[in-house]
Amino acid sequence: MEQMSPQAGWERHTQRPLLALAVAFAVAYAVPIVDASAGPSVTAACTAVEWVVWGAFAVDYLVRLALAPQRREFVRRHWLDLCAVVLPVLQPLRLLRLVSTLLLVGRRARMAPQIRLTTYVVGAVIGLLMFGSLAVLSVERESPHGNIRTLGDAVWWSFTTMTTVGYGDHAPTTGLGRIIAVGLMLSGIALLGVVTANIAAWFISRFEKDDVEERRQTEAIAALTEEVRLLRAEVSRLTAERPERR
Repeated sequence: MEQMSPQAGWERHTQRPLLALAVAFAVAYAVPIVDASAGPSVTAACTAVEWVVWGAFAVDYLVRLALAPQRREFVRRHWLDLCAVVLPVLQPLRLLRLVSTLLLVGRRARMAPQIRLTTYVVGAVIGLLMFGSLAVLSVERESPHGNIRTLGDAVWWSFTTMTTVGYGDHAPTTGLGRIIAVGLMLSGIALLGVVTANIAAWFISRFEKDDVEERRQTEAIAALTEEVRLLRAEVSRLTAERPERR
């Protein structure tokens, strides 16, 4: 049995704890937005949890970098992880901490071989709907000209935006809200493409299996026909030899 490398062992043992921290981040991010009446102490506690979770992912990246046999190659292949770790330091906005944590969770989740493509797509859709709704609500609720005031409005807007329907009854009015809208639209198009490709691949694989089975049956019939032909020839030969012996 091939021995697991230190880096692979670290990634395997830290995957579940990091996913649990990501759930804690989601709760901490959502509470101050959903509960507008939350006091300063609750908001400060949630912000502290967000930074702790981001710090855990940053430490995880540094440990993986230290355990990598070729560090330059690791940085080159995981440049998106590095950007997700550095961005919140350069500009400590809650939205950037949200984006960076989502990126890091997604990168770690894709490393798990047991996660199927369908499960990943469903999780991505739910995550984008939830975080997109919370993000746009946080930046649009206090806008003077905004029309996204409640969580229900934000969820409805996120759903119509991701599906590129765009009824227009709710729309962001701030620059940051429109950036979120662009991200949701591009993500929705990408996920739709992944789902379509996955369904097409499933049909193709089914057709290939049916084609292989049909070819196998055809070859079996052809082989059986050849055996019958040879058997008939043998019977004819034996029938012709019998009068000669008499």
